[in-house]
Amino acid sequence: MAEGKTRVALLFGGRSSEHLISCATAGSVLAHIDRDRYDVVPIGIARDGRFVLQADDPAPLALERSPEVVGGDAVLMPTTSDSRTLTAVDAAGAIRELGDVDVVFPILHGRFGEDGTVQGMLDLIDIPYVGNGVLSSAVAMDKHFAKTVLEHVGIAVAPWMTVSRGEWRRDAEGVRARLADFPLPVFVKPARAGSSVGVTRVDAPADLDRAMELALAEDSRALVEVGIAGREIEVGVLGGRDGARPRASLPGEIVLDEGTYYDFDAKYRGTPTARTECPADLDEATVRELQETAVRAFEAIEGAGLARVDFFLSPEHGIVVNEINTMPGFTSISMFPVVWQASGIAYTDLITELIELGLGEER
Repeated sequence: MAEGKTRVALLFGGRSSEHLISCATAGSVLAHIDRDRYDVVPIGIARDGRFVLQADDPAPLALERSPEVVGGDAVLMPTTSDSRTLTAVDAAGAIRELGDVDVVFPILHGRFGEDGTVQGMLDLIDIPYVGNGVLSSAVAMDKHFAKTVLEHVGIAVAPWMTVSRGEWRRDAEGVRARLADFPLPVFVKPARAGSSVGVTRVDAPADLDRAMELALAEDSRALVEVGIAGREIEVGVLGGRDGARPRASLPGEIVLDEGTYYDFDAKYRGTPTARTECPADLDEATVRELQETAVRAFEAIEGAGLARVDFFLSPEHGIVVNEINTMPGFTSISMFPVVWQASGIAYTDLITELIELGLGEER
């Protein structure tokens, strides 16, 4: 451990369907983090929930290699708030200390990581961490409750209906009847998933059953949202320092081919159906309104550290919030770093800013 450096435990992988993206994000952070300031302890969470020590090497985590956390010495977290010492246990049962860590950077997407579960564990042992706390993570992760909170503070969201797995099994006909008032297309999504996993655009009633099955395979509840015709705009938010309000980036825009939507391949594999433009071509008044709405959404969920707020900019409906993501895609080409790059914060500096915010956060 280098003298004077902050030790960062980088936590990635996890039990959710977004395991691969979490690994790829961790590889990007490992490749760009300021090594003059930080020592990194990479800790992978396998799909079965094991915490295992990983190599400090971004190469195996490249997205094209379909990275996955599999092996490695087991890592034991501290069991009390009096210690920040990590311990490793090898296959033969030999135990060694990995030393203290100053802060945890949980690069985890989806359930069992972005939803407040890991944040609660870290709160219990009193280790600082990057990003949102238990409440804001849980609220934003659940699209039904996020929409409910945002509507309560007067922020427009797309009309939606929530359907449980049990309701769909008991009374699919009743669900279809309730949806008859929704204009097509609609989007069917798992209530608690990200990276467009389990999301289907439904253009005809005959497509609904398959879409519901796909979403309910990911979660016990699904959202059916009215499709909003308009531009897709995203704004990054960073927590404020020393009591200041949160900060909003310049907006970025997702430009889609007609009849497509921003699916997993478009987000992470660069398919030609979508491209990003940053900053988006918008007038100053619209930029200010988007930024202010993004900050209000962040404050509504009691956000900390970071979030990405996704909007529809519609001629009919105006500014509509689609989602708020408390651990947005964070590879160097993801929208959150891209909008901050356009706003004057380079990727390496953005990583530094988030770590410093995490160290200074009062939970």
